[in-house]
Amino acid sequence: MIGFARAADDLVCDGVSLSAIALAEGTPLYVYSAAMLRERYQAIDRAFGSYPHALHYALKANSTLAIARLLRELGSAADANSIWEIELARKAGFPASAIVFTGVGKSAAELECAVPLGLKAINVESAGELARVEAIAERLGRTSRVAIRINPDIDANSHPHISTGLKVNKFGIPIDEARALFATLGGRRALKLVAIHVHVGSQITTTEPLARAAARVAELAEELKALGLPLEYLDLGGGLGISYDGRVVPTAEEYAAALVDAVRPTGLPIVVEPGRAIAGAAGALVSRVIDIKPRTGDSDFAVLDAGMTELLRPALYGAYHAIEPLRPRTGRNKQYELVGPVCESSDIVGRDRRLPPLEVGDLVAIRDAGAYG
Repeated sequence: MIGFARAADDLVCDGVSLSAIALAEGTPLYVYSAAMLRERYQAIDRAFGSYPHALHYALKANSTLAIARLLRELGSAADANSIWEIELARKAGFPASAIVFTGVGKSAAELECAVPLGLKAINVESAGELARVEAIAERLGRTSRVAIRINPDIDANSHPHISTGLKVNKFGIPIDEARALFATLGGRRALKLVAIHVHVGSQITTTEPLARAAARVAELAEELKALGLPLEYLDLGGGLGISYDGRVVPTAEEYAAALVDAVRPTGLPIVVEPGRAIAGAAGALVSRVIDIKPRTGDSDFAVLDAGMTELLRPALYGAYHAIEPLRPRTGRNKQYELVGPVCESSDIVGRDRRLPPLEVGDLVAIRDAGAYG
């Protein structure tokens, strides 16, 4: 069995009992399905078909070393958001030439480390950051490969805290400002513009904003070609969502088709940076019930040994994760507020959930927790 499934009275991962893993390793703990990681990576890769493309796994989604190594073995490249993620990527076996360095707040120390590495690209977020990269490269006698991240002012219709493509968001350079910046690049010998980068948000559940952003990048690529600045590829970011609550989300094929259709006239290869779309459904957080106490007349608190310190999404965004007992007890379902042990009232893992009866010592799985845990 691939991924998480029921076998007799237990929840298993790739055929292995989660209860047995919890007994051996203690709780709380994360368990990941290697088979599902492979399946989801390969599904996105296949969806692009013969169109030139590269998948750069977004380490910010989950930088567990074993997961990074597994994806590198599958042929993935890497997307890093800090110098520490670059260090982890290299430890996992990714060559520097297969790493793009993104992130809105690259420190001077990070850039000093990154510029000499010969990365595939540093995705720069501002004119000032570009100048800082240039100064380091000039001092070292190098030419730094860069991509300019544009802000296309596109609403991805995701949660406001994970929207990155609007002018009011802190990410990237507005298109008009980017055009002015492009015009300066012909004479800047320490810089080589290799791509335009765009990323309009996370947990995007429709292809329309992704296609619009890709089309704007394609238009800019044609403008740059006319200026004598041909690009090597187009970096279209990540952001493809997963279904946390059973709602329909785009398939890998629909996602790839939307991007390819938008940029095909350029003929340029596509780089994408999936993270959640690969790792999200492939992980579960296993936790133990450590207390049960009354909440209202018809509901109880179930206090878990995992909370916002292990999985911040519910406290930060009010995010939904399915929760289920590993070995459900018989009896009528009851309403629970599943909470963590942190001394914060926001430490709620699952609000108003109807579950089989729970007792102290029972194990539960918090599902789809493979990304941003």
